[in-house]
Amino acid sequence: MKAMPIDAVLPELTGALAASNNAVLVAAPGAGKTTRVPLVFLEQDWLAKKRILMLEPRRLAARAAAGYMARQLGEQVGETVGYRVKHDTRVGPRTRIEVITEGILTRMLQDDPELADVGLIIFDEFHERSLHADLGLALSLQAQSLFREDLRILVMSATLAAEPVSRLLGDAPVIVSVGRAFPVETRFLPKPWTGAVEEAVTRTVLSALAEEAGDVLAFLPGAKEIRTTQALLAKSELAANVRVYPLYGALAQHEQDAAIQPGQAGERKVVLATSIAETSLTVEGVRIVIDSGWKRLPRFSSRTGMTRLETVRVSRAAADQRRGRAGRLDAGVCYRLWTEQEDRMLVAHEPPEMTEADLAPLALELAAWGVGDVQELQWLDVPPKASLAQARELLQQLGALDGHGQITAHGRVLAGMGLHPRLGHMIQKAGELGLGAIACELAVLLEERDIARGRAAFADADISSRVELLRLVAGKQGGARAFAEGQADEALCRRLWSEAAQLKRQWGSASTAENVADVSQTGRLLAFAYPDRIAQRRGDGRYLLRNGRGATFAVEQPLAFAPYVVAPLLDDQGADSRIMLAAAVEESDLYRDWSGQITEETSVWWDRSAQAVRARTRKKLGAFVLQEVAAEAEADEVLQALLAGIRTEGLELLPWSRHARQLRERLQFMSGIVPGWPRADDEALLDTLEEWLAPHVYGMRKKDELQQLSMSMVLEGMLSWEERQQLDEYAPTHITVPSGSKIAVDYSDPAAPCLFVRLQELFGWQYTPRIGRGKVPLTLHLLSPAQRPVQVTRDLASFWQQAYFEVKKDLKGRYPKHYWPDDPLAAIPTNRVRPQK
Repeated sequence: MKAMPIDAVLPELTGALAASNNAVLVAAPGAGKTTRVPLVFLEQDWLAKKRILMLEPRRLAARAAAGYMARQLGEQVGETVGYRVKHDTRVGPRTRIEVITEGILTRMLQDDPELADVGLIIFDEFHERSLHADLGLALSLQAQSLFREDLRILVMSATLAAEPVSRLLGDAPVIVSVGRAFPVETRFLPKPWTGAVEEAVTRTVLSALAEEAGDVLAFLPGAKEIRTTQALLAKSELAANVRVYPLYGALAQHEQDAAIQPGQAGERKVVLATSIAETSLTVEGVRIVIDSGWKRLPRFSSRTGMTRLETVRVSRAAADQRRGRAGRLDAGVCYRLWTEQEDRMLVAHEPPEMTEADLAPLALELAAWGVGDVQELQWLDVPPKASLAQARELLQQLGALDGHGQITAHGRVLAGMGLHPRLGHMIQKAGELGLGAIACELAVLLEERDIARGRAAFADADISSRVELLRLVAGKQGGARAFAEGQADEALCRRLWSEAAQLKRQWGSASTAENVADVSQTGRLLAFAYPDRIAQRRGDGRYLLRNGRGATFAVEQPLAFAPYVVAPLLDDQGADSRIMLAAAVEESDLYRDWSGQITEETSVWWDRSAQAVRARTRKKLGAFVLQEVAAEAEADEVLQALLAGIRTEGLELLPWSRHARQLRERLQFMSGIVPGWPRADDEALLDTLEEWLAPHVYGMRKKDELQQLSMSMVLEGMLSWEERQQLDEYAPTHITVPSGSKIAVDYSDPAAPCLFVRLQELFGWQYTPRIGRGKVPLTLHLLSPAQRPVQVTRDLASFWQQAYFEVKKDLKGRYPKHYWPDDPLAAIPTNRVRPQK
């Protein structure tokens, strides 16, 4: 067996776990921890011939690690070493080491919290901090505490901050393996790259093949970029011995295996991979790594309840993991497609999936475990409250949790299915309707990237067409035409069809009696899985989701005219999310399947366009209205809606006569000079409509009916008999001037009431008249014979003494027939041209 760097610390590691239940191992990429550590524990006395479970984040790494260890023992996989991954298990009665993906451990713990035949659980590559790894560790620690004091737990990683994990494991010892197997030279770009990432990777692959020896492993964000780069390389002048292999999660197993196996003699390999090849995986022959610096991660929004894939910069830890792939088997070189300055700006670690993931699966597992409060478990990062609350709300909609947050019998079935609760619920409901087969097909389609390619994928968002395409390809029913036109990913379709068949067998949906060719029920089934994303078409062609969010189709297509759709995949960008995948659903199905969640409410409101109170009974499913009909409303509800309308429209909705306006202005004047007097300004009147207006409008519902009101009588109703007397005394409606005329007092400015009067009518009036029991002088607007203002004053005596003579000179010239005495205080006042003799 070839020596590996990890060998130097294996005695320390075995000693640590002999003396303590828990330990942390930090070992550089390429040290050999994944394939060496499980084997060294097989004959430890404390293991007592029990099994070892080792968790790997990815299926490909789990199969590869099990295969490598089996070869080291000279055995086949499934003997001493086996694996369990989704849709694929290779274990036997003699299996002592099981390499499993993280969700498998959760299932094992839920089925048997003691794990009676397990002696050691190894969490490999724990720095990735997947949701299942964090949950698995939390459950394992509680199982260790409550049931199995002898259970050992080992956490391993290449780039882990060991101290927090050590504290979580009860101050467990930390063992560190330093150094890589071989040195790796790192090369940066001289300046930032601004073009497409596929072009940068293609250019660097060609340069590396010319400059360096060995195979190439290039990291790209996702399958789309890999296919584009593969096409660009195919157009390049590659040497005849260079073979290009894609490597991503959706590939068939044999294609993944081909990418990681040693090449043929004389052959050079170029492996284009996603982050699937970052950890726990040795791609044979690689000594050149090309890192685009990007990866694709799911991001869950608790605001919208949706998950979207985001292309983000890699972290420092991920970049180091990728770099380490070049030094596994020989001295290597790593091309980083960013500058040294950009390198210094990388974040240390990606945030844990716990903080950014859809927590519905986690919430269901916690409920199945019997945990009501997440604080009962030990976490490196506690699940965020908002995301957890939203997850539990969804589970209640699916019937997996009851109103108290306790798991239901249906929830336990979903927890045991190993699917997202949405998809498990859909399969269960579909089985009751005899539609289990198509539900299984939908489930596998929704768990993977889109099988449709090119223009077909962009222009057609109908998932029903994907079901038909899957059946065409997998059933060889005209599939060749689809491939020729580039409509579908053949390998992916065949793998998904195989997985759907396994689901059908597992959940009793393989009956040939089912009409598997009928896709008309696709929308109905998707509604079971995505009740929050049922959407109703608006008048402008956009859609309103049940959860209140907006959505729209990117391009016009037949599905965009459906009255109702279910949209399981949206991009969650902007005010209206773009619908990526959807299916039409019939309104009759919504009434049939969701009657228990359809609410009926009668709304009474002021309709501004009709200027009247309206009453409607609405049947609603979440945010949108299924049906609306006219309704009768209680008189009190009509009154409140009418008053709300007046508050919205303003007091001008009421019929203000000239007399009513003056009365209101007088009331405002009084509130300014008499403490405690009823206020009559807009704010006060609108705030107290129920007190002063409601008794007079009871039974009314239209603006036309409001016009029958006498606002003078309404306002007078606000006053007591004493206040009315005081009003007349303090705020008279008219003032009799020396000429004998009764002039209306203008209260439009309650702080400064005024009198508009011809100057000649005031002859002989020495002082400015006052109101408010002499507290407030009137502002006099002195007018010419033609009723035009010539002077404004609140000091009439001063006017007579000073300004009058200048005014007289001007007016006498313009109105020579009128009376302009030299002594206005001794003159006879007149409302005529000249005073009568």
